[in-house]
Amino acid sequence: MNLSFFDQFSSPNLFGIPLILLSLLFPALLFPSPNNRWINNRLSTIQTWLLHLITKQLMVPLNKNGHKWAMMFTSLMIMLLTINLLGLLPYTFTPTTQLSMNMALAFPLWLATLLTGLRNQPSASLAHLLPEGTPTPLIPALILIETTSLLIRPLALGVRLTANLTAGHLLIQLISTASIALMPTLPAVSILTMIILLLLTILEVAVAMIQAYVFVLLLSLYLQENI
Repeated sequence: MNLSFFDQFSSPNLFGIPLILLSLLFPALLFPSPNNRWINNRLSTIQTWLLHLITKQLMVPLNKNGHKWAMMFTSLMIMLLTINLLGLLPYTFTPTTQLSMNMALAFPLWLATLLTGLRNQPSASLAHLLPEGTPTPLIPALILIETTSLLIRPLALGVRLTANLTAGHLLIQLISTASIALMPTLPAVSILTMIILLLLTILEVAVAMIQAYVFVLLLSLYLQENI
């Protein structure tokens, strides 16, 4: 059977049963469950500290009305972070390389922020479509441009996450394939390629964390405009 570099992005199946749900739920099982003791162990303490740090960073730009979204945003970021990082392990699958899944996350959350603004402050939300001081002849064109930029936000969220992770995975596979192919003939070049592969893997770990943070941060900024 002929395989291509893009086969790693196809949804895994076992006896015709898709395993995408398992790959989404499995990372949550790796977190330690809280106990009833007053003093937690070191792992639980680090986990609690990270959750507080992430929640604080996401909620700083928002006022008190947006703090009710804290649990949703923090849970989403932890899910994206664990999925992205675990997808870098060998023989694993990264669900966030699927545009359909990223759009399924981005579109409802973006729509929820938009509907929140239209319900609570419709005038202020619609005022974003027309900046103050716009010349009268440019008003129709500017409203059209701002509406297009507003509607394209969920697509930009999904495509950004998908493209960054897909490009990183492809580069890692291409360089690793080149290292193996050059090993018998050019061992020195193969070792150099392996060093580049190691540096690229470290970069991809950083990209996996940054993209999860950027995805949720942009959603919080969209919410900030509507509360």
